[in-house]
Amino acid sequence: MIPSRKQSKPQRQKRVRNVGLLAGGLAGTLLLGAGIMLMLPGQPEKAGTSADAAARTASPTPAPSSAETPAAPSPSAAVSPAATASPSPSPSLRPSGAENAAATSTPIPAPSVKPPAAPAAGGAETAGPDPANDPHSVKLSFVGDVIMASAVETLLKQHGYDYPYTEVKADLERADLAIANLETPISLRGAPQSKEYTYRSSPLALPPFKEAGFDLVNLANNHILDYGQDALLDTFDNLKKNGIPYVGAGHNSQEAFEPVILDKKGMRIAFLGFSRVVPDNSWKAGPNHPGVADTYNYTVPVESIRKAREKADLVVVIAHWGVERQSQAEAYQRDLAHRYIEAGADLIIGGHPHVLQGFEKYKGKWIAYSLGNFIFTTNTVKETLDSMILEASCSKDRQCSLKALPIFTQWAKPVPMQPADAAKLFDRLSKVSYGSRILPDGRISAEP
Repeated sequence: MIPSRKQSKPQRQKRVRNVGLLAGGLAGTLLLGAGIMLMLPGQPEKAGTSADAAARTASPTPAPSSAETPAAPSPSAAVSPAATASPSPSPSLRPSGAENAAATSTPIPAPSVKPPAAPAAGGAETAGPDPANDPHSVKLSFVGDVIMASAVETLLKQHGYDYPYTEVKADLERADLAIANLETPISLRGAPQSKEYTYRSSPLALPPFKEAGFDLVNLANNHILDYGQDALLDTFDNLKKNGIPYVGAGHNSQEAFEPVILDKKGMRIAFLGFSRVVPDNSWKAGPNHPGVADTYNYTVPVESIRKAREKADLVVVIAHWGVERQSQAEAYQRDLAHRYIEAGADLIIGGHPHVLQGFEKYKGKWIAYSLGNFIFTTNTVKETLDSMILEASCSKDRQCSLKALPIFTQWAKPVPMQPADAAKLFDRLSKVSYGSRILPDGRISAEP
């Protein structure tokens, strides 16, 4: 039966009410959602709870690089130039909006800055101006072993006693002070000692040596007593007559270990000489007899360095040590050098191996382990013919920079080395150095 209109009216009204209620519910839901969407962009800090915000304020997020930091801290305290140029954002600056959400949900990658290389033993190099550019710095030039005896003396008699210096005199005179290891007594007296090689040079050799520009010599070596104590005493006298101070030997142990202090450009520079190569115990200076300042027991040399530091603006140690014709420094050489620096030495210049050895910068102080030969007996061993004049520019704040002038020395005649040979020499010496290398222009760099 078909219902009449009068009977279906209540049902139609009920359906209309239901549709209205459904439409109203949907509209309310849409309005509520729109309100939430409108509120979100303006309230980023409410992405977390108030407790979370307090925690971020009290404990800022670590710098991005912290995840890359090893458990054991690096010995270097220095910051690389790249890291300085691009610092990490301050942790107190919080990003807003989408940036904050991204930082919360995704870890920030570590910066692409290369970490600084581990420094050589003794810590990072102290940054500062290059003393070579300071007009008030003192320039010291050092050369290796020098003798005027044996086959060298034959050449000097033929060509003149100034023969060895003609090609290098200008370089030596450019320095404020030039220093050599004099590995021969200067005397006409004495008898050769019981050893394989003995040398003695004529006093006639000293005036041209002085005229070439040399201002001080080291006598702490294994040849200065080749002709006994009389020849050693003559050496003292002959050096004094020619106005050449000496270190490393003396009339007694007190004098042998005493520094020579020279004044240049308002700087007091103390020089000391020690030998770790002594042929016989009788060569060692004692309280009442002449000899050399030995360093088999480093206690006295270390104390001498400490005392010198109290008197001078710069302390230079000239060390005789190592193994002959060996390019790599011995472990004990490094140990002694480090002890000298810890006692107060500012620069250490080594010799004895008759070949060049490498360099090291320890606690901001340079060590040249061996300068090889400068004027020595004639031979054909290639490594003994490679030499250098080492220029050290030193400032009053006890900092030095080094530069090598490569030299080829044969037949008692040091001459500037050819560029191609110099490049090979610098490469070879860089390989036997410690945390340092020689740049193409001869500068010694503490960057390996």
